[in-house]
Amino acid sequence: MLINPIDVFFWTFRRNEKDVVNLYTTLSPVMHLATGGSMLNFGYWSSKHTDPISAQNNMCTIFGDLAELSSGKHVVDVGSGLSAPSLLWRDNFPNLYLYCVNINYKQLIFSGHQNNIEFINSTSTKLPFDNDSVDRVLALESAQHFKPLSNFISESKRILMKNGLLVLAIPITTDSSSGKLGLLKFTWSSEHYDLDYLKNLISSHGFNICSIELIGSNVYEPLADYYFANRTQIRKSILKHYNQYVENILFKSIQKMKTASEEKIIDYALIKCRL
Repeated sequence: MLINPIDVFFWTFRRNEKDVVNLYTTLSPVMHLATGGSMLNFGYWSSKHTDPISAQNNMCTIFGDLAELSSGKHVVDVGSGLSAPSLLWRDNFPNLYLYCVNINYKQLIFSGHQNNIEFINSTSTKLPFDNDSVDRVLALESAQHFKPLSNFISESKRILMKNGLLVLAIPITTDSSSGKLGLLKFTWSSEHYDLDYLKNLISSHGFNICSIELIGSNVYEPLADYYFANRTQIRKSILKHYNQYVENILFKSIQKMKTASEEKIIDYALIKCRL
């Protein structure tokens, strides 16, 4: 696949909704090639989850437990990617009816028709649901792309029933990160929110923050170690479909990502909020 690096630069720099769609349509297949699966999250790695698919499934399981999906009924998965997390949650919790919301139509139709899952092509900032109509709103590694994020939080409040849950899994920066992101400032194709900003934004919309867990050391560093250990094979797979510079940029970005995590420049937050 031929990629114009100038296009990628402008998509990353501007980061409007159309740019994010173009970026993910063009580059998300790299994740397929690197992992062999259809998950798009970084994964929650542990001694029992040492490969990408296992770690990504583990992230979805931990996130689903945090969202109390065992007692959920109507769940909106916003920025649903290729819908693999919703498929996992549907299989684990048969009581759920899920709505996968994605502005990227090509990703949305990837899984085809599915029982108990409705696929909705919509923006995250104007959710097509009635007031007080759902009990969970989930954003698994997607809210960093929603612009403006405040509109998504406001819309989540509008559609959630009383005591409903808003749950986020989101990469964050730290207070001391300004100017230290280096290459990630350009290759991290999302907004760079710090935790205090997110806490204030969420609270200002009337949500009670139930819990925050910072899990960056279980996300970035083991993911990078896996890539380094298996780079030869991953690189061969990527080069079958992409230019060499795509893998080179990916490799350098992952190197910087690990360093930034170790130096606490970036982290990864699981945030549970109740209305």
